[in-house]
Amino acid sequence: MTLTSFGPANRIKRSAETHPLTWRLRDDGEAVWLDEYQAKNGYAAARKAFAEMDQDGIVQTVKDAGLKGRGGAGFPTGVKWGLMPKDESINIRYLLCNADEMEPNTWKDRMLMEQLPHLLIEGMLISARALKTYRGYIFLRGEYTTAAKHLNRAVEEAKAAGLLGKNILGSGFDFELFVHTGAGRYICGEETALINSLEGRRANPRSKPPFPAAVGVWGKPTCVNNVETLCNVPAIIADGVDWYKSLARDGSEDMGTKLMGFSGKVKNPGLWELPFGVTARELFEDYAGGMRDGYKLKAWQPGGAGTGFLLPEHLDAQMYAGGIAKVGTRMGTGLAMAVDDSINMVSLLRNMEEFFARESCGFCTPCRDGLPWSVKLLRAIENGQGREGDIETLLGLVGFLGPGKTFCAHAPGAVEPLGSAIKYFRPEFEAGIAPGNVAPPLAKPIVVGA
Repeated sequence: MTLTSFGPANRIKRSAETHPLTWRLRDDGEAVWLDEYQAKNGYAAARKAFAEMDQDGIVQTVKDAGLKGRGGAGFPTGVKWGLMPKDESINIRYLLCNADEMEPNTWKDRMLMEQLPHLLIEGMLISARALKTYRGYIFLRGEYTTAAKHLNRAVEEAKAAGLLGKNILGSGFDFELFVHTGAGRYICGEETALINSLEGRRANPRSKPPFPAAVGVWGKPTCVNNVETLCNVPAIIADGVDWYKSLARDGSEDMGTKLMGFSGKVKNPGLWELPFGVTARELFEDYAGGMRDGYKLKAWQPGGAGTGFLLPEHLDAQMYAGGIAKVGTRMGTGLAMAVDDSINMVSLLRNMEEFFARESCGFCTPCRDGLPWSVKLLRAIENGQGREGDIETLLGLVGFLGPGKTFCAHAPGAVEPLGSAIKYFRPEFEAGIAPGNVAPPLAKPIVVGA
């Protein structure tokens, strides 16, 4: 997946001053290996961090820069790092890179790993120094075979150059890094399910507390960060807090830049590094080129299948967490999907909910039973065999599976697009209700002990 450009994007030259994540990319889309990466100032930030900064200074710099997680949750990275124990007697700690990019319509981390593998390694090296972790793992989506090949080669190059392994840069600090490919489960994007899978266990989320910073991999303190998050660290260390904050547009509460994109029947589907605060309209019209001839924009999702649908009139929202929240949903991964006017929303939602139902770990009842129930109802409505009351039942499921009602955030993310689709396109759901087809009343609830 190469970066593409359209309209004003053609006139914007990527540079280290404005595009910290992507300025080193090659025009031919090939990977940037160690010699070229170092010629483009690669590992200069790591050398600065090792020579001029102590561990607490690195953590404070990342915290002051306002870096937030880029995997979808948006938790402040420096705050997360600060949760790691200060006790010097704890000499076994782990850093995990969450590269299990299973969110539909999202491919940003894939691009970074395939084309800039050393950027991720440098980000992990600096982060390991800050967190005093001696071993790191890149937990990679199993289907990303090219990324696995490139990361493994880059790890070997870094080892040979003394940038990984023992006594890195003569500092006395040791850090080993391993690429671990998963078996292809969406739930592994949840950090504790990822930890369980890495340990060889079933990929179920863990109860929190304790949080991974206290009890993580094999019971040891662990920090889990997303690929794009870690790739921001070198630029922050190299160029400073004030510069990093200046990258975002006025009005944005999120700092720096973000990999954003658009998929669907747009003229120029692709991925771009843009400042937080850019409007969705700029992303859609100036970069993605608007809809292809013969199609109209019906709806769009701002950041993956687990975010709510929005309408064309919402395109003036700014692309940052608070800006998207103002129009009723979440920023998510920042890679948007355009839904054209030929798509039936019931069919689209049935397809989405089938995916989410299949990817549930099955641990908690609302998710295990509620998502297949939604699929059953949606399939009936799609086939014109829906019953009166089915829409209300679907809306009830949206509430029952919402935030705080399930063990992890899988189910709330799964039903968010369902609730928004019914909100904006209810007539399409009503059209699938067969006249006179009334749902039977629910069975009398069983009272325990009666």
